[in-house]
Amino acid sequence: MKTEKHDAIVLSSADEKSVNRHFVEQLHAAPLPDDELLANLGLFLTSKNLSRILFFNEIYKKIVTTHGVICEFGVRWGQTLSLLSALRGIYEPFNRHRKIVGFDTFAGFVGLDADKDGPLCQCRDGSFSVSQDYARYLDQILAMQEALNPIPHLKKWELVQGDAAQTIPDYLRRHPETLVSLAIFDFDIYQPTRCALEAIKPHLFKGSVLVFDELCDDIFPGETIALREVFGTENLRIQRHPTTARVSYVVLE
Repeated sequence: MKTEKHDAIVLSSADEKSVNRHFVEQLHAAPLPDDELLANLGLFLTSKNLSRILFFNEIYKKIVTTHGVICEFGVRWGQTLSLLSALRGIYEPFNRHRKIVGFDTFAGFVGLDADKDGPLCQCRDGSFSVSQDYARYLDQILAMQEALNPIPHLKKWELVQGDAAQTIPDYLRRHPETLVSLAIFDFDIYQPTRCALEAIKPHLFKGSVLVFDELCDDIFPGETIALREVFGTENLRIQRHPTTARVSYVVLE
């Protein structure tokens, strides 16, 4: 089932949706003083949302001893980018080479393939969009994240806006030095996922970590198809963490 705005797909039961709505109401009405609100966001973390944070904490620990940048393909609201920035501040605050780069149209899906993306998602070009001018807002959030960590005068993040088929190859042409330590695939659909996999393949190495949000997902089959076509899956060890049912990862061997 989709939400009313931006076409997000929600599989929660009616009871779960009701509780979540009450959580949101309580967040908006929180009687906490402003200077203590951020320190108490855990009040509103559900087990589902916390599980994703725990997952990325474990993933980040896997790349601390490898060299290279972090790329997220499919940023949307940018929570994962912000979380990764915070984790960088915890685990390797002085690693200026650990740049975090996010790729997104910020206008929703582009290039749905009727055959490979299948009928179950019921999406269209423009689905999963974000609010107008959201990239500018997210850029400000990432700047504040960096300002609270060491060496904030060196910008270590970048948002790349546009169609992945053009923006990812163009970025890598402009940055031929790029090594990708961690790549997160959350485009959901076939065409941009395949473009991203093909583009970064020469920039990966033994120990690179690939994270996927929709593998083995009947609603979004395109991600699995793209991985199978570009890398093949028979020689990949596709793993998951016990805290999350949905997200999976591969460490290249």
